[in-house]
Amino acid sequence: MKDLLLRNWHPMRFARLAFSIFLFIQAYILNQWFFIAFGLFFLIQVIFNSGCGVNGCAVPNKKYKRR
Repeated sequence: MKDLLLRNWHPMRFARLAFSIFLFIQAYILNQWFFIAFGLFFLIQVIFNSGCGVNGCAVPNKKYKRR
C-alpha cells in the first residue's frame, strides 16, 4: 500500500487530487453534500492510481488482416 501511494506520481494524478480537494471544499462551502461523492470518486482514483492511462480510455484501433 505504501508503494501504491508514494510512487508513480504524474501530472494527471496531481490534477485528480486537486480536483477532489476542490470538490470537498465546495461541498462544505455550498452545503451541497452530493459533491462529496464526486470528490470521493476522484480521490479513489488518486489513491489506487487508476483511471485512464497515458493513451486514454479508447479501445485500440488496430486492423488485422485475414488470411
